[in-house]
Order: sequence, then C-alpha cells, then structure tokens
Amino acid sequence: MFSKSTLLHLRVPFSYFLLPVFLFAMSVSPNVIYLGEPRLFWVFVILHFFLYPASNGYNSYFDKDEKSIGGLKNPPPVQKGLYWMSLLLDLVAVLLAFIKLSLLFSIMVLIYGLVSKAYSHPSVRLKKYPITGWLVTGLFQGAFTFMMCYVSINNFGIENLMQPKVLFPAALTSIILWASYPMTQVYQHEEDAKHGDNTLSRILGIRGTFYFAGIFFAVAAVGFIFFFKNFYNIKYGWDFLIALSPVVIFFSFWFLKVLKDPNEANFKYTMWLNFISATCLIGFFLYFFVDYNGLIGQM
Repeated sequence: MFSKSTLLHLRVPFSYFLLPVFLFAMSVSPNVIYLGEPRLFWVFVILHFFLYPASNGYNSYFDKDEKSIGGLKNPPPVQKGLYWMSLLLDLVAVLLAFIKLSLLFSIMVLIYGLVSKAYSHPSVRLKKYPITGWLVTGLFQGAFTFMMCYVSINNFGIENLMQPKVLFPAALTSIILWASYPMTQVYQHEEDAKHGDNTLSRILGIRGTFYFAGIFFAVAAVGFIFFFKNFYNIKYGWDFLIALSPVVIFFSFWFLKVLKDPNEANFKYTMWLNFISATCLIGFFLYFFVDYNGLIGQM
C-alpha cells in the first residue's frame, strides 16, 4: 500500500494548483482574523493532504495512464495498493472533517469524494463525456469546493451560502476552472483516444482549446472586476488583472508556439501554465486578504 508507485500517484504536490480555491474562500471570509486559526488549518490540511490526493490516486488507478498526467511526467504502473490507499485517505478526510469541524463539512467532503470517483470509475466515467465531464469537474473543483471551504472556515450553516456575496465568487471560481480544465487535456489527446475518452479538448482541437480557454479567462477577468467593484473596492479588480498578467503573457507565448508546431501543446508547457496561474492567483488572494483586513501593520 505504501509503495513508491502509490505515493507518486497520489500527486500531493498537485494540490498546489487547487490551493487558490481555498485561498479565495479564505480571503472573503468574515470570521478569519489571522492565518493561524484552527478551523483554517484543518480545512487546508483535509483538502490538500487527504481529499485531493485521494481523488488523484483513485482516478490514476482506473485511468492506468502510460504517458504524462497532471503533476507526473512519467507515471509508474499502478498497483492495487493505490486503490486502497485512496479509499483510506478519503475515509480519514471525512472523519477529520466531522471531528475537527462539522457534520456539514464532513458531508460535503464525502460528496466531493464520490463525484471525483465518478470521473474515472468504469461504471460512470464522466471523463468520457466531454460536456458533462467538463461541467461537473469545474462545478465541484470550483464553486462546490469554494462553498465547502467558506462554510467550514467561518463555521456557518448551509443557509449562509444563499447570498450574492458568496454565490458570485463561487461562480467565478468555476469559470476559472472551466477555462483551465480543457488546457489540462490538450496534450493527452492520444492517450484519451486510446481509452475511448472523448474529452472536451479533443472535440475542440488543439487550437480550439486555446481559443476556448482564452474566452473563459476573459469572462472570468470581467467577472472579478465586477465582483470587487460591487462588494469590495474596484482597485482590487485592477490589481487582479495586474497579478494575472504573467499568465496572459505565458499563454500568448505558448499559443504562438503551438500555431507554428502543434507538438508544442505538451506536458511541459501545460504544467508551466498551471504553475504560473496557481502562483499568480495564490499571490493575489493572499495580498487581498492581508490588505483588505489591514493585517500588514499587525505583522
């Protein structure tokens, strides 16, 4: 169960790419005063060290990819221990969520785990349905996770989610995921075809995937400006655009390379885009959290 192959397929470092969702929820949370709060700590740990790795491992076990996958350039053959380890991590995530936080958080963690399993399990395999797989993945890794973090960090009930200041940023989170998700598939067309997975990126084609992602990123940018203008301060909207400018520059650079040679739509550049995007978003949300709450002078 604890083999090197199993540990590699859990892809714990890949959780870095999903960290912006947690930080966005934290940055707009009214009940967070400082970064060392226990609730904040446990939500972070449960998601990034148990729930996400469990999802990665479970999907890797059923995908059995032989070529590069997200966060793992040369995946080793999967072993049965990976299956049991992913279930164990899921169980720990659910129990910790209940013991350390709340029944609501525990239920939401359980739901996320079940949906993530449906992504690759042969009996459902959402991955092979281009639109459904895209919608469900963006919805649950985005809006659902944002709301899961928000109610748990603030110790709120589910009724606190039904307000514009929560639903709007939750929707923005999904829009960003819907933009980036096809980009994570752009180098896997051959592998997906071998498994019979007709992903959204395969339907769009390599160039179409870039155009599609660019449009959704633009929609997200406009949405963030609207969000900060109406709920906080418009200056944070402009700061958001400045913070994300490295992503636009790299995306444009990569697209120009792909236009000349489609083989440039590869694992290396995909991971660089993910890393730059995640890093810029992490930096911005931390800045927003610290600046808006006036924490700079307290440090």
